[in-house]
Amino acid sequence: QVQLVESGGGLVQAGGSLRLSCAASGRTFSRYAMGWFRQAPGKEREFVSAISWTGGRTYYADSAKGRFTISRDNAKNTVYLQIHSLKPEDTAVYYCAAGLTFEYNRSPTGGDYWGQGTQVTVSS
Repeated sequence: QVQLVESGGGLVQAGGSLRLSCAASGRTFSRYAMGWFRQAPGKEREFVSAISWTGGRTYYADSAKGRFTISRDNAKNTVYLQIHSLKPEDTAVYYCAAGLTFEYNRSPTGGDYWGQGTQVTVSS
């Protein structure tokens, strides 16, 4: 069992930066690949980024390449998503998820555990 709690969202102006955090509890956190997804109003939840259980492999959606950086600290049971040069179209609820299959199934169906989400709002 893994419990996930996201934090770090907020209201930011376009061009700004945010670092989202996802704190996990549960002894098996380090066994899971971790992913970040987002869901904008009226849209489906979409993949943003994922990281292998060791942290050695990372994956990004095309929309996230160059501006988003995922990382994890297994000693702290935490995964991070650093976002630079925020755009209004980045506005969404951001969810972190733990999934054993995220490295080859980077869709919401690959998530075994989910957090409640953190709102990111980017003003123009």
